[in-house]
Amino acid sequence: MTDTSSSTATGAVPVPNAASLGTAPSTEAEARIASRNRLVIGLLLVSAFVVILNETVLGVAQTRLEHDLGVPYSLIQWLTTGFMLTMAVVIPITGFLLERFTTRGVFITAMSLFSLGTLICALAPGFEVLLAGRIVQATGTAIMMPLLMTTVMNLVPPSARGRTMGNISIVISVAPALGPTISGLILNVLEWRWLFLLVLPIAIGALVLGAARIENVTEPRKVPVDSLSVVLSALGFGGLIFGLSSLGEAARGAATVPLWIPIGVGIAALVLFVLRQRRLQRSDRALLDLRTFLSPVFSVSTIMLVISMIALFGMVVVLPIYTQEVLGLDTLTTGLLLLPGGLLMGVMAPFVGRFYDRFGPAPLVVPGSIIVSGALWGTTLLGVDTPFLWVLVAHVALSIGLALLFTPLFTSALGSLRPSLYSHGSAIVGTVQQLAGAAGTALFISVMTAQSIALAGGGAPDVADTAGGIHMAFVCGAVISLLAVVAAFFVRKPADMPEGMHAGH
Repeated sequence: MTDTSSSTATGAVPVPNAASLGTAPSTEAEARIASRNRLVIGLLLVSAFVVILNETVLGVAQTRLEHDLGVPYSLIQWLTTGFMLTMAVVIPITGFLLERFTTRGVFITAMSLFSLGTLICALAPGFEVLLAGRIVQATGTAIMMPLLMTTVMNLVPPSARGRTMGNISIVISVAPALGPTISGLILNVLEWRWLFLLVLPIAIGALVLGAARIENVTEPRKVPVDSLSVVLSALGFGGLIFGLSSLGEAARGAATVPLWIPIGVGIAALVLFVLRQRRLQRSDRALLDLRTFLSPVFSVSTIMLVISMIALFGMVVVLPIYTQEVLGLDTLTTGLLLLPGGLLMGVMAPFVGRFYDRFGPAPLVVPGSIIVSGALWGTTLLGVDTPFLWVLVAHVALSIGLALLFTPLFTSALGSLRPSLYSHGSAIVGTVQQLAGAAGTALFISVMTAQSIALAGGGAPDVADTAGGIHMAFVCGAVISLLAVVAAFFVRKPADMPEGMHAGH
């Protein structure tokens, strides 16, 4: 029998074990609950895939947007940076939203915002309106991912979480990886507005179907929201991402704001935010309950997720620059180059989840971290005359390594928490993902830019200079990946941990 007190603490409706996914129901009521759970999770998975896809869909469209909108690259990059910035500001608030409101209400809000933002982007007459649409899109996206992960943790028992988290990994890792591919295919035959026009009916369809079919699987409870925590969170996470995203401009000497200001404000606000949460969590009123980090498994898994997301977003951003500006490939060929790796991650995810359920994380994360590190070291060999096939092999190898990492890391991290911390754990994981994505993008772009300028000796960087900058960016990523190899040996399956080590106990 499920512990009712634990379920109530998270806002979850108590669900009998037999009604869980993957377990045969023994009564008609349990069968109905199991069917409801599968429908809810399925709709959330499809919707989350659609919204997360848009985080990187503009990756290979930047040159086209510069020309069509008549604005410089320093502004165009804010269509992606602004998306990540909004995500980082909104996600910490989702822990409160998921406890205060129903599953159905939160879903409708998230998909409505995303659909509205997509419509604004599709009709945008210029850069300013397009950026506003991206911000509205990101607000809905930020709510969707913690909603999906928290719902899964409440409905799926530990014995079956690997399989379900495998499907979530498709959303989290494959959707961003496929963004440039889909963008390249569309831009080869259509203008950039179709990046949004083709998504809009899918988003509206998911909204209508979800509004009609999703049932509430949580029981909201009245929890207070600390306004000061919201402000500190926005300044802290927003300041860091703004500063990290400005590293590339600073390397070109084009930063509009001194770099130390947003990073300094971000660090100071985060310190105050942490102190505030430690005080509020004593009475269970924290915006983000940091007792999640009392779980060693959660902490180590989160660190590895940060490193993995740095590798993923760095590769997604820099590799298209390499293929187009160094190898001279067009957007369609670049998109097709990235397609096999993205598809492979999607195919592997369910199998990785089943393997996790049976054998735990160690046989997955150790070889996965080694493969990711090896792939990144392989990219350091890329140059002006590198064969196309070597680029493809390196990207596929990286995709295989990341596919082995994401599912066990997400499952182990959240599974190590007590139920009342699921929503907070989901929000924290989502937030550090955005910080890691911004850090990865900033690290690769800024190192690439600085090295390219240095090699150019004061003139405009040529193809060889750009290749040299990209080489140095991949060297930095490869060095960082070695930390994940070490951390992989400390990831454990939560069920194997003594009860006293679980967060909050």
